Amino acid sequence: MTFEGFPVAALDFYDDLEVDNTKSFWEAHKHIYRDAVKAPFDAVAAAVAEEFGPLKIFRPYRDVRFAKDKTPYKAHQGAFVGTGPATGWYVELSSHGLRTGAGFYEASGPRLAAFRDAVADERTGPALEAILEVLTGTGMTVGGDRLKTRPRGYDPDHPRLELLKHRSLTIGRSHGFEPVIHTPAALDLIREDWRACRPLLEWLADATAGVPDDVRIRR
Repeated sequence: MTFEGFPVAALDFYDDLEVDNTKSFWEAHKHIYRDAVKAPFDAVAAAVAEEFGPLKIFRPYRDVRFAKDKTPYKAHQGAFVGTGPATGWYVELSSHGLRTGAGFYEASGPRLAAFRDAVADERTGPALEAILEVLTGTGMTVGGDRLKTRPRGYDPDHPRLELLKHRSLTIGRSHGFEPVIHTPAALDLIREDWRACRPLLEWLADATAGVPDDVRIRR
């Protein structure tokens, strides 16, 4: 299985799905999903496995049991290589194009506490700042769920207060509609971004070492 790029048809598929997110549309166009979306992701999975590990390709169906939005299908295709509980590399394709990233997407209480302790620690916190500075300097963007106010127990004047507010922490880059995403070179973009993010994942692994593995990515 050889990766040849993400076809234009894949982006068109998600453009149309955003307009008509129904079972009837899906059934009439699922062959496009299979050939233009799922097959390229399967090829990416085969290509990155040796260096990064198994790629989990998320199901296209939404869990609508507790959602106000009852549209049945996700308006993107995501895939994830785990390096820890809800932590690892991510790649996504949608009508907006290709996006890559890494980080932790969810944390149990003990894991979040360990993360914040490492951020606050003067031996480890500055290292995280330096990693993020390098990554944002290449055009990546810091994301994640954040508290609006400071977390309890930390000084309001702490120099890394904004990082302490994070309940999840991600870094990512949008490659958008660049023609390269439709070629085999898109695989190089994914690999290069993921390699650049490795120091962040290593920092997170060290910060949460020994904390019970009780959180799983759910997408």
